Amino acid sequence: MTQRRGEPAPRARWRAGDHDWSRTAAAPSTTRVQFHDETLRDGIQGPSITDPPLGAKIEMLERVAALGVHSIDLGLPGAGPRALADATALARHMARHRLPIQPQCAARTHPADIRAIVEVSQRTGLAVEVATFVGTSPIRQLVEDWDIDQIRRWAAGAIELAVAEGLPVSFVTEDTTRSRPEVLEVLYRDAIEGGARRIALCDTVGAATPHGARALVEWIRGVVDGTGEAVAIDWHGHNDRGLALANSISAAAAGADRLHGTALGIGERVGNTALDQLLVHYQLAGVDGLDLSGLSGWCRLVSRACDWPIAAGYPLRDAPPVRAGGDREGSTGC
Repeated sequence: MTQRRGEPAPRARWRAGDHDWSRTAAAPSTTRVQFHDETLRDGIQGPSITDPPLGAKIEMLERVAALGVHSIDLGLPGAGPRALADATALARHMARHRLPIQPQCAARTHPADIRAIVEVSQRTGLAVEVATFVGTSPIRQLVEDWDIDQIRRWAAGAIELAVAEGLPVSFVTEDTTRSRPEVLEVLYRDAIEGGARRIALCDTVGAATPHGARALVEWIRGVVDGTGEAVAIDWHGHNDRGLALANSISAAAAGADRLHGTALGIGERVGNTALDQLLVHYQLAGVDGLDLSGLSGWCRLVSRACDWPIAAGYPLRDAPPVRAGGDREGSTGC
């Protein structure tokens, strides 16, 4: 078709007449949502996934920081000498190169795990966020022979130690989506009173639906707001029912402040929420501060380093990268 001089290009005319039903007056605001990368911790826990060498982890860290992701889990340094050494090296690299991303390390509610993160922080000069976690669902309590009083003591001790060391604390309840509300309310109120300024809700076995994710976050938002403290809410999802992406979007619409995910959705069992897909979704939704020009490179690096092939039908496999403004250009994707 011949284009007349001064006439908009065919694609521009098409886009000008496009109607996006997802962008309605009733659509929830998502400009405040933040993103947290769990690839180097929860992502590599899968038994079929290779734990990459340190050099690859450093490159993965650099690439995800360049995307505009807000924070990253550097590992569980209390798990052993290698985990401690890798987390320290990654944090030191962040400090040396002033990477624009917040470091976090995971910890069980045990003093040794908290002290390992304190060591990482002291060696590198970074205020590493402590994400201390404990199982809270009835099935976890039954299998582990725990009771609520034990869980409260463990959580309180871990949070107290981290706060005393001047580190930011996120209190993480494993299997939140199968936990009883009266248990969660007691634990969250304790954690906030103890100094935790972030709580993380976990759909640890992918049991939630979008409706359930929304209901949980809305209820937790009420509990948190009732404390009078400025406490952020995280959502951490798994994909056992194939709903991880939808659940994360629903959680954010209900008031979750930060969404967790991993590159390509790697992780235990069928994996975590795919962070790459979340980033594309939210840039198209108008979230500022993201630069996804390196998204495909990050995905391919993780695929190689973790020996995890990108599936032929993966949503972003053949999609061009998303540029600023929500447009799509180029010819390569994840």
